[in-house]
Amino acid sequence: METKFTKEQKYILARKRVEKMSKFYKHLAIYIIVNIFLSAIFIVGDINDGDTFNEAFTDYHNYKIWLFWGIGIVFQALNTFGINILLSKDWEERKVKEYMANQDKIR
Repeated sequence: METKFTKEQKYILARKRVEKMSKFYKHLAIYIIVNIFLSAIFIVGDINDGDTFNEAFTDYHNYKIWLFWGIGIVFQALNTFGINILLSKDWEERKVKEYMANQDKIR
């Protein structure tokens, strides 16, 4: 089932894809800037609480937000750049064909 698109439809699809990529890059920039700021605050707080710079800098708890927010960034990247693992277009097409075949068997 191949779909033919007009030039206008191709333009709209390309525009949506570029907008999606733009949103991803903005989110990535915000992720980096906010996490650097928060990590610096946490490290300075640890130093004020009596830790040495090395202890504060290597403390896992100062970087947890990088990990958890980073997981979200990874999923957004996979979705943005067309690597949909869970619900890809191929999966959707296979399910449609499967349900159509089941409907034919029922009748």
